[in-house]
Amino acid sequence: MKGIILAGGSGTRLHPLTISTSKQLLAVYDKPMIYYPLSVLMLAEIKDILIISTPRDLPSFKNLFGDGSQLGIKISYEVQDSPDGLAQAFIIGEEFIGNDDVCLILGDNIFYGSEFKNLLDEAIADVKVNQNAIIFGNIVTDPQRYGIVEIDEDQNVISVEEKPQIPKSNYAIVGLYFYPNSVIKIAKNVKPSERGELEITSINDEYLNINKLKLKILSRGFAWLDTGTHETLSEATEFVKTVEKRTGLKIACLEEIAYNFGWIKKHSILKLIRDSKAEYYNYLNRII
Repeated sequence: MKGIILAGGSGTRLHPLTISTSKQLLAVYDKPMIYYPLSVLMLAEIKDILIISTPRDLPSFKNLFGDGSQLGIKISYEVQDSPDGLAQAFIIGEEFIGNDDVCLILGDNIFYGSEFKNLLDEAIADVKVNQNAIIFGNIVTDPQRYGIVEIDEDQNVISVEEKPQIPKSNYAIVGLYFYPNSVIKIAKNVKPSERGELEITSINDEYLNINKLKLKILSRGFAWLDTGTHETLSEATEFVKTVEKRTGLKIACLEEIAYNFGWIKKHSILKLIRDSKAEYYNYLNRII
């Protein structure tokens, strides 16, 4: 399976912070925002990753990650000239995806909770074995802001709807999606919505129509943070800060994940942290 991080858009809700930089490069406590979605793909043991961003911001991501080899992974890059919808990621990434299945994660989403890796592994297995599309749901108090999934008493998906005025449930579809390779063909046939975008909801509808759309609910106590506004960005920073201070463990420490999976060796981290006084690198020194 391959992974795509969609890190485009103009971030207008975060102006003036994002006038000269990508939203996904803003700090969430002690690391750039994009570290968090990248850590999710790495936890899922997806090592071939595509970052899609704007012509202005893509060079900054290349400068941050290079080819990914320092993390034991491979990172590629593609341009999204204009924010024409989430489904466009599969069209832009067609050549990158090739014949593989794919996971799409949004560059401004943060996930934290126990058993998360098990959920990721289950999703990948379901896609591979059953060719199902997997979405994740989380209860929210303001469902009008999100794509919403309606389910029956057995948690089977009944409907999906993008930002409904009268929501049929309080389960928001979070920015993490697993699809079989057929998603490329489906995305190519998606028609622009009234907003003029290629909606991810249209893709999910197609899989629902053939009974191939499955939902995994993020359980109580699990944190999903969308950092698209000043308030939510501040909340995410406070959340990460509190968890890291209380536990002594870092969230989304990419080098730690790579080291634990055996993708990089101790000497690679020692070279990285040499002469650094940043707490992030001090933490890595303690880990190894």
